[in-house]
Amino acid sequence: MSGRGRSKVPLTGLPGHLAPDGPSQRQLRVAEEVRRVLADLFAKTEFRDPELHDVRITVTEVRISPDFRHATAFVCRLGRSDVDQVLPALKRVAPFLRTGLSKALRLRVAPEIHFQPDTALDHAMEIDGIMRSPEVARDLEDE
Repeated sequence: MSGRGRSKVPLTGLPGHLAPDGPSQRQLRVAEEVRRVLADLFAKTEFRDPELHDVRITVTEVRISPDFRHATAFVCRLGRSDVDQVLPALKRVAPFLRTGLSKALRLRVAPEIHFQPDTALDHAMEIDGIMRSPEVARDLEDE
């Protein structure tokens, strides 16, 4: 191998594996389309699963593998923080949602959907609480 360019490291198609330089523009575009379609499906679909009855799910982000076969959807419940309780139910309806994706998107293969709780808002609220604490406010005033 010559000294020019970088060697390409083979990546698996599992969720969470990103290219060394991050996701490509196409990955970002497809991930956003998958997020939009999933959000529409959650908004318009009445699921037969009793654990998902009257549950409002928000899809905050989708990350897609470089081979477009796996999509990780980060989800949260509107007004509640117990999304972990509905993850098993979401896993059960994933094949139905994948079928919905295949009908709405023009992809060669509809990605397999994996669900993860979105904890970014909880983390931001925790940091905000710390920043508003009297000890931190005192230290910030001294500067």
